[in-house]
Amino acid sequence: MRAQEVLFQGVQQLKEAAVPGAANDARRLMAWAMQVEPGRLTLALGDDISDVARARFESAIKQRFCRVPVSHITGTRAFFGRDFHVSSAVLDPRPETERLVEIALQHPGKRLLDLGTGSGAIAVSVLAERPDLSGQAFDISVDALEVAKRNAETHGVAGRLELKQSDWFGEAEGHYDLILSNPPYITSAEMQDLQPEVFDHEPHIALTPYPNAENDGLAPYRIITAQIQDYLSPGGLLAVECGLTQGQAIQLMFEVAGLTDVQIHKDLDGRDRVVAGKMPV
Repeated sequence: MRAQEVLFQGVQQLKEAAVPGAANDARRLMAWAMQVEPGRLTLALGDDISDVARARFESAIKQRFCRVPVSHITGTRAFFGRDFHVSSAVLDPRPETERLVEIALQHPGKRLLDLGTGSGAIAVSVLAERPDLSGQAFDISVDALEVAKRNAETHGVAGRLELKQSDWFGEAEGHYDLILSNPPYITSAEMQDLQPEVFDHEPHIALTPYPNAENDGLAPYRIITAQIQDYLSPGGLLAVECGLTQGQAIQLMFEVAGLTDVQIHKDLDGRDRVVAGKMPV
């Protein structure tokens, strides 16, 4: 059977299950199953598909039918021009978070700290773009740190990134020129509206501060700003990702903590995405 016919069947199955983006997801899974670059899939669709590739694709479609994320099936997610290993132990790196990396890359410095690193996508991306930087990345999850370690090794920055199990600043040492974080900020009310791909397959501890309690999603920012004077170097930058309605509240926290030049940066869709501020010199 030709790959095109098998792909068509897969698309129809996903559409019947009302899976969003059925055609695009099926193509990504077919490229993965056939082990071809996604951009070259069209050239391969006229060929007969091997039994091995067909079995891989049909198994993947069954998982996607059950709303397993494509990234969890293929094991990778693209972020800032690189492919990152992911698993159910970490939050999938998302395109919006690339704004945080862009802002970090504009700031000079030598030492970085990434709080709640997850897959390591933020810290690894910054270090990969900036050979002059080194630093640390913390996460409370040992399983997440294993994923981050793999990504640091894959992208050649393991020698400049120390990974530690830590609850926020618990293992911090000295001062840092860049402190970055994409903390869990989804409110308890918003959790109920998440897509199954997120709610059922991503770690709740990486999504919301207190998964089993009512919360406003702002607790991590309160913790970070309460201690920032102890760890951010003079002239250093604190930059965090935030939820769509949280920018002004976090901006105020930054200012109360003594940071200056505090700005809310928008993403490509014009939504509040990153709050950044500097430690006075």
